[in-house]
Amino acid sequence: MRRQQRQPPRAAVVPKLGQHNPAAAGLDIGAEEIWACVPADRDAHPVRAFGTFTPDLHALADWLAQCQVTTIAMESTGVYWIPIYEILEARGFAVALVNARHLKNVPGRKSDVQDCQWLQQLHSYGLLTASFRPAEEMRGLRTYVRQRAMLLEHRAGHIQHLQKALQQMNVQLPQVLSDITGTTGLAIIRAIVAGERDPQVLARLRHGRCQCSEAEIAKALSGHYRPEHVFALKQALALYDFYTAQVQECDTTIEQHYAAIKPVYDEPPPPLGPAPKPNSHAKNAPAFDVRACLYRILGVDLTAIDGLEASSIQVLLSEIGTDMSKWPTEKHFASWLGVAPHNDISGGKVLRSKPLKGNRRAAQVLRLAAQTLGRTQTAVGSYYRRLRARKGPAHAITATAHKLARMLYHILKHRTPYQPQSQETYEHHLRQRAIRHLKRTATRLGFTLLPQPVAA
Repeated sequence: MRRQQRQPPRAAVVPKLGQHNPAAAGLDIGAEEIWACVPADRDAHPVRAFGTFTPDLHALADWLAQCQVTTIAMESTGVYWIPIYEILEARGFAVALVNARHLKNVPGRKSDVQDCQWLQQLHSYGLLTASFRPAEEMRGLRTYVRQRAMLLEHRAGHIQHLQKALQQMNVQLPQVLSDITGTTGLAIIRAIVAGERDPQVLARLRHGRCQCSEAEIAKALSGHYRPEHVFALKQALALYDFYTAQVQECDTTIEQHYAAIKPVYDEPPPPLGPAPKPNSHAKNAPAFDVRACLYRILGVDLTAIDGLEASSIQVLLSEIGTDMSKWPTEKHFASWLGVAPHNDISGGKVLRSKPLKGNRRAAQVLRLAAQTLGRTQTAVGSYYRRLRARKGPAHAITATAHKLARMLYHILKHRTPYQPQSQETYEHHLRQRAIRHLKRTATRLGFTLLPQPVAA
């Protein structure tokens, strides 16, 4: 049989890329030098190097304005990009901070000059996506909140120093107190630093709500008070008090910043009701009423969401802002957070299904909230426990954080109050869905499913 001769394949018509941003520039930012590239027809020397001093940054902005550049893409490591970003943004340029993972250069050809040229070329064709940055008001709040978190982390190390000094003196205060930085613990430590050594006198500083008795506390305070260990305890206490004062100053500044932020709604919301979770005040929570400040700005009470309290909402809003139009759908929002599955498919098969790296601080808040919901009698708590039994705690935490992210997006997008679903309603819907599945299976196998009365 004669084989048919195959026809030569037709040449594919590949559309040419058009320049979406003809007035685009690219910046490669380093610690001591900034390389800038503009279109070749805008200047006789389209690639130039600038210093990182403030006059150099203004000279760079002047040169870009002289070249009639309107949009700029920049790549940087660390925080070197922040000063030039703010200067260019104030001058009216559309600035895009690009993720370095999205820039793949030709292997073996890597230099600052080629990087800024590659940035300019890709940005002129509209192939670069700018990293998300919240509004200016939220950027200031984010800086304050991150500073507060850093202070708390540093203070935690000095609490460990307090415990170490007490242990070296064999003062077993952590065994009789759940928190040595509470009312009773700090009172006793301050008395020890002041020179008191009598266990009975120290035990009388016990707060009335302390579970252990004075006799037990006095027995734990019968230690060996060597001067070098008392000196270490004194310095650790002074550093703890210093960081505590810094946190209080930070809270005062954050409260003043809240007062300067304008509300995002047109019509005033109804008065704020009582707290849905009155006993959820954490030890490191801000000293002012964060819930009232957030309600004045948003017009909705986000603390009504199961698992989230005022401190968590404060961190989330400082990272994501209040404008949900940056993400077209809740799926985009969950993917940006890093709590949505990302499927790598090849040959019709899912090779990997792992969330991408997203905003670590916001995702961490949602994951911690999801983990705490496993101990609550709520609909989301039942959802977490059901997934944990099937697929393990790691998958359940991510899936529950994904659900919380969708709730948060919907409330901020549509400005609708949160309506929690009861655990009974959720379990009833699960039961009805299981019954429908059983009926379909029985019908497919040729059987009829009949309800059986349950004996008392």
